[in-house]
Amino acid sequence: MSSPSSTTASLAEANKAHLPLAMRDHCSALLIPLNKCRRAHNFAPWECNHERHEYEKYGQSFLMARMKKLAKQKAATES
Repeated sequence: MSSPSSTTASLAEANKAHLPLAMRDHCSALLIPLNKCRRAHNFAPWECNHERHEYEKYGQSFLMARMKKLAKQKAATES
């Protein structure tokens, strides 16, 4: 998993890419090239597989890391 700073787009980058506020999270820097590819290929579902895979993989690994951290916090407070 990459560091969050390398996968978070700056405010200027997010504004330039017209990212909605709800999509400006830790994966936003990966979403920008994915959306560019989608627009270039008219949202064809068989295109942009590599970009989509990178975006979804990072999102899943970020979620799992957050869940593990929460489980550790719960275990520490229970004991």
